[in-house]
Amino acid sequence: MTAVFFAIGAIAALLAVAAGAFGAHALEARVGADRLEIFEVGARYHMYHALGLLAVAWATTRWPGAATNAAGWLFVAGILIFSGSLYTIGLGGPRWLGAITPVGGTAFIVGWALLAWAGLRG
Repeated sequence: MTAVFFAIGAIAALLAVAAGAFGAHALEARVGADRLEIFEVGARYHMYHALGLLAVAWATTRWPGAATNAAGWLFVAGILIFSGSLYTIGLGGPRWLGAITPVGGTAFIVGWALLAWAGLRG
C-alpha cells in the first residue's frame, strides 16, 4: 500500500495545485467572491490531505495494518467528498451540495484519528 498511497498523494497534490491555480486565475473574474472563497477552501483541504496521504505512505512502512490503510482511504474519500462538493459549489453548482461536505470532513477527522492510533499502537 505504500506505493499506492504515495502515488495517490502525489497525484492529489498535483491536482490541488492545478485547482488552486484555476481558482486564482480563471475563476476570479467569473464567480462571486463568496463562491471563489468556497472553491479555495476546497483546494486548501485538498492539498492538506494530499500531504496527509504522503504521511500515510510513510506510516505504512512503520506501522502497517488496517488502521493505517483505513486512514489513507478515508483521506481519499474526504478529498472526493469534501473538496469535490466545495469545488462544485464554487463553480456554480447547487448550494445544497454543502449538506454532504461534512461527510468528507468527518472522513478527514476519522482518518487523522486512525493515523494517530496506528502510530500510538506501533
